[in-house]
Amino acid sequence: MPDPSIARFRRVITSAYAYLEERRQEVNDLNVFPVADGDTGDNMAMTMRAVMEELDRLDGLEVDEVGRTRLVQALARAALMGARGNSGVILSQIVRGAAEELASRPGELVDPVLVASAFASAAEASYESVREPAEGTMLTVFREMAHSIARQLAHLEAGRQRFDRGVSDKRQDAVLAEVLERAIADGQRAVERTPEQLDVLRESGVVDAGGYGLVLILAGVVAGLRGDSAEAPEISHHGAPRLSRPQHEDSRFRYCTNFIVSGTGLEGRDFLPRLEGLGDSVLVVGDEVTLKVHVHTDEPEAAVTLFEGAGRVTNLDVADMREQIAKRRARLENGRTGVLAVAAGEGLERLFGELGAHVVCGGETLNPSTYELLAGIHEIQAEEVLVLPSSSNVVMAAERACELSEKPARVVAATSQQASLLALVELDPAASVEENAGRLDAALADVASGGVAPAARDDARGRFRQGDAVGFAGDEIVAWGGAGSTLAATIERLAQGAEIVTVLAGDGAPIPLAEIDTHVPGGVEVETHEGGQPSWWWLLAAQ
Repeated sequence: MPDPSIARFRRVITSAYAYLEERRQEVNDLNVFPVADGDTGDNMAMTMRAVMEELDRLDGLEVDEVGRTRLVQALARAALMGARGNSGVILSQIVRGAAEELASRPGELVDPVLVASAFASAAEASYESVREPAEGTMLTVFREMAHSIARQLAHLEAGRQRFDRGVSDKRQDAVLAEVLERAIADGQRAVERTPEQLDVLRESGVVDAGGYGLVLILAGVVAGLRGDSAEAPEISHHGAPRLSRPQHEDSRFRYCTNFIVSGTGLEGRDFLPRLEGLGDSVLVVGDEVTLKVHVHTDEPEAAVTLFEGAGRVTNLDVADMREQIAKRRARLENGRTGVLAVAAGEGLERLFGELGAHVVCGGETLNPSTYELLAGIHEIQAEEVLVLPSSSNVVMAAERACELSEKPARVVAATSQQASLLALVELDPAASVEENAGRLDAALADVASGGVAPAARDDARGRFRQGDAVGFAGDEIVAWGGAGSTLAATIERLAQGAEIVTVLAGDGAPIPLAEIDTHVPGGVEVETHEGGQPSWWWLLAAQ
């Protein structure tokens, strides 16, 4: 049986990774320091993923068997091994600093006092990892969050500062979530101040990417502690650099080079001068048996050669930063038309984001205000914007937002989330908003939308009772009764003349997504996704 402590910890780490992953591209687009290579989100995500994979490896063990000290040390090593780039290596040192503090106090419950100490140790470790720390970066943001937790201790009553052995998991998680949520608020303020501290951020019109990534990770931790993302802190979105920003190239060198050195008696500081002779942005972290090396250089082979005789070099990773910068610039500058989509449901928001849309959360009623839509239009970096309202109730507010917008904006009359999603596939970011509106309107003409939802009340005609499944094709009720039979009948109705049916599973859907195929009529091809939308068990679209 998996140890509940490891399962609980995995839940928190998985949630933290999910929050970062959801906005990974947004973090990438903010990345202008130290080099505008657009990979900060990728590098931080890789580090978090390495920690998750280590937790998977430990699945089935008990904390008593592994020991908390060995557990946190294993996770710190995993973060180090998986780190890439400046941001990834610094994040691994934050993990290491926190882990060392937790390991140094075995037997203590994880309470606000211990968390404050772990954050302080992590902030110190992150600063020590950088030869010349710059303010206005992720170092600054994490330090401010650590200070926030330390300040809170002075205002917490004794029973919330330290936990006794009888404290329940639920109570422990709730108090820690509250403390971290306040730290996140201070972290967001620190992120907003980063352009005041770093000239390149101010000139580019962005906040620090790594600091923003850290805030997202901590927000995911809070969601994991609470077990409900709806109660997690709301984290503001940040736009990509201005297209007219001045050219920024802090590094003269081409290759971001990362590798691991394994040996005995290793001393990272001994290698710093020679690495700095080969390039810049040098980071060497680790311990006597394992070093993680990061350097921007034109000579990756020479950097590796420096460690001949000192240890075995593995995990070599070389990325061409000039190529990364060119791809990032093309992505940000060639997109003439952007898309604003209204959505509700974690899965749907992710799907829209993966297709390049900026998402406005519509909530349970899928009904954002005109000014929420207008703000969303203005956050998009493209010259022109298409708006996908995803509901007939949103069309008028969307049209009004487009009228008020300073940049050209137009509504495409997609009146369901599933229709918006399928139409979005046809977007050509390089084309004008008018050209794209025609493309998406043509795609919508070939989409038939429907869905299955639980009945909110008894049917006046006696066809179904409250809680029964009700299937819709457009606005017409076409099936009712049990969930499986209603889903099958509704899909069959929508599939007539279509090639494929897309199924988006909602919050509380009574049939797991993996079992949907057993309820699909013969000869119908389906594509399934987790949508997470409220109210509807399944949203359906045939095309």
